[in-house]
Amino acid sequence: MKRIKLVVAYDGTAYHGWQLQPGALTIEGELNKALSRLLGEQIKVIGASRTDSGVHALGNVAVFDTESRIPAEKLSYALNQKLPEDIRIQSSCEVEPDFHPRHCSSRKTYEYRILCREFPQPVKRLYSYFTYHKLDVKRMQEAAAYLVGEHDFKSFCSVNTVVESTVRRLDSVAVEEQGEEIVIRVRGNGFLYNMVRIIAGTLMEVGMGKTEPEELPGILNALDRQAAGPTAPACGLTLVQYEFL
Repeated sequence: MKRIKLVVAYDGTAYHGWQLQPGALTIEGELNKALSRLLGEQIKVIGASRTDSGVHALGNVAVFDTESRIPAEKLSYALNQKLPEDIRIQSSCEVEPDFHPRHCSSRKTYEYRILCREFPQPVKRLYSYFTYHKLDVKRMQEAAAYLVGEHDFKSFCSVNTVVESTVRRLDSVAVEEQGEEIVIRVRGNGFLYNMVRIIAGTLMEVGMGKTEPEELPGILNALDRQAAGPTAPACGLTLVQYEFL
């Protein structure tokens, strides 16, 4: 028995998120099905990050155990022949038998893309959130700075989230213009349910002048979901990098 690590990229548009759900199309479900068919044994992957419905990834991570004698580095090529074209393995390798992607020190980077222009651009509709509002990037950058560090992010997670602690550490929150797009890039050691999308929604409110940058500490301290801005739509969010430390 050996344990294989996969780096998985996917367009999440058609999927109900990563996690296996009865009767729903999910990334985990498609991986299990393709691996089981390829290897001739019942395979169940363990994912590093359970991305939500409609969220994309350039480099999520999954592991699975197998008796197969196919070289680990060759599995990515074989598996890609079995997967839908909106899911592709970027690499595969053998890891220690006790390696668990959710039980080791790691850092994730998410990007949220906002398309700011007079009219929507159809070719970007699946990978960015469109707004015709002009957003003040400088104000958004000022507000983002207050989120860096270790804080209780209870105001920035869904009300029904069940976790032992809502304290998380963000190493950086950057806001930059890339042509007609504004990109919010968030890097940290862990994220709560909908946390990045709520951060994006809150920073957009700042960019529109509905919230002042100096209000961010008060929003954090409120520990109340109602204090923060709306949850931005899933289409703009991509998990771009997963690092093990």
